[in-house]
Amino acid sequence: MLLRAATLLILATSLARADEPIAGKWLLKHQEVAGKETASNPLTLAITRAGKSFDFAFIVTVNEKPVVSLKFTTPLDGTEAEVTGGDGKKMGTARVSRDGGSYKVLMEGSGRPAVTTHMTVSPDGNTLTSESDVTTPSGVNVHTEQIFSLQ
Repeated sequence: MLLRAATLLILATSLARADEPIAGKWLLKHQEVAGKETASNPLTLAITRAGKSFDFAFIVTVNEKPVVSLKFTTPLDGTEAEVTGGDGKKMGTARVSRDGGSYKVLMEGSGRPAVTTHMTVSPDGNTLTSESDVTTPSGVNVHTEQIFSLQ
């Protein structure tokens, strides 16, 4: 029974990846903020199909325990979705759309600068590159690049 459930889970994950390259469980391997390598707690980006939409969950490991830092569910057509923190409280909104061979994510929230992110999956499907730009309240543009590997 357990083997059958594991086989179905693997099959479902494969099917989700087959129709949308961004779907998967992605582990942060490298991060640069404003051109400087920056350490981070272990970060997982889990993107799974939810009907016609996708669940996005950013999961940080704190004290060896996974903690959802933010999540949202949206189709990949630019529809606005509510972003919630791990506590379920609304943090803002997100819009995700295809942008050629990549994905564009716009996240906004009250009291937070808007963040535009472009995510691109490598041709072999094993690497996700995320590049974000945000303008701080003081007017400085900060560019962040994150490299994730498929788990």
